[in-house]
Amino acid sequence: SSMRSCLLAAALVGLWAEASAFTASSSLGLLQKKGIAALGSKLKAAPALRANGRMRMALTMPAPGNLESLDGRLPDCPITKWDVENIDIAAEQEKYRKEGIPESLIEINASEADNAKGLAYFEENKAAIMEKVKVNGAVLLKGFDVSKNAEGFRTVWETLGLNPCLDPIHSSGLRSFFSSKDAVYEEVNKQSLAKHYIGLHNESTFRKTATYGAFVCFNPATVSGGEFFIADGAKIFRDLKTDVLKDIYNRKVRISVSNLDLDFLAGMGPLKEPLMDGFKGLVGSAIAPKFDMDLDMIYGTDGKPTRLQAIEHPQSPINRHPETGKPLWFCNIHNHARYLRDRRPCSVPEVGMTDVYFGDLSKIPAEYVDHINEVSAKHIQTMAMQQGDVLIVDNYRVLHGRDIFEGDRLHAVSWFRKGDENAEFKDAGVLNSMINKLIQ
Repeated sequence: SSMRSCLLAAALVGLWAEASAFTASSSLGLLQKKGIAALGSKLKAAPALRANGRMRMALTMPAPGNLESLDGRLPDCPITKWDVENIDIAAEQEKYRKEGIPESLIEINASEADNAKGLAYFEENKAAIMEKVKVNGAVLLKGFDVSKNAEGFRTVWETLGLNPCLDPIHSSGLRSFFSSKDAVYEEVNKQSLAKHYIGLHNESTFRKTATYGAFVCFNPATVSGGEFFIADGAKIFRDLKTDVLKDIYNRKVRISVSNLDLDFLAGMGPLKEPLMDGFKGLVGSAIAPKFDMDLDMIYGTDGKPTRLQAIEHPQSPINRHPETGKPLWFCNIHNHARYLRDRRPCSVPEVGMTDVYFGDLSKIPAEYVDHINEVSAKHIQTMAMQQGDVLIVDNYRVLHGRDIFEGDRLHAVSWFRKGDENAEFKDAGVLNSMINKLIQ
């Protein structure tokens, strides 16, 4: 009946909405449980309890601090700064080889004296720390007591002069805040994704990119795994085969962020084509804009005629750094390529599967993807973060990911603007509220 068709349409569109937001941004830090209480001044890694398959942490909650709430006051994530024209790949690779690339990860270990200073340590050393982020790409702050809870984590990055912003696809409503008053989002800690390997990616879409990110561990995985890892986009660019890199650069890439299988339409006879067009128009006009991404709704790209895919616009896999002007590997294929997902732990359902194509939607050869995976793996630096450890990254230069884990895990992240952009404030609106209620 027409009523049944309408209900099916609504269900499919709702499923597509959840799935596309789940994979649209590189971090995949979506569909998270929002019910974990925001941390107060202290968090103890007490034994984790389970209710309905969701993690709960036993918290101690002293009197709240005097920090002004940032809830509803964060500016939008800044637009992606693209500078991709006329890159002489061979010459730039050779330049990197001659000049060298600084160590990508600098580790700073807190001494007893450093911890005794509290935030004064970061006030005294903020220029040096941020200079290391600029030169090296990433700084790991280990063993600091002040950052073991959300408020303390916030005071660290505020002291360092970082300017918080919303996640690139916050408007979808599927980015779960761990503590909205402190601009702290939850990472991908959900049990349903514990066995899902998250590959290397920048926190970006074609339209929006955070300038910096600060990742914090509140509780490492209670059994095993869950290590965070990074890789330097400059080193990946330098070491990829020149002919492969040139070919991908010249042909560009397109990222498919969701699959919506409409197999039931195959039996609709003369109504098949009108219904296919109707679904495509509905998703494209009513749902996709809510994610603030440039998406095309396309059937059959992967060979399945009734599979509707949401595909980002063509983009360069190389981008010049907005400050240094140096070319970087700025592509999320290590995370989004289906060829790799099919060969590693992956718990994402079909509707949430991603893929990467050439700009003309032709298939990227397996040997290219294998090579990218090999070079990326060579430059991965893994860290087993402990409670209070904070990793600050240059999000244009440094890609990040997360290994599978067992047990309960609680990591979080805040995103930042450079600070001199025109700040835009957006209301996520009705869809934001509706989807957040659906994933309670």
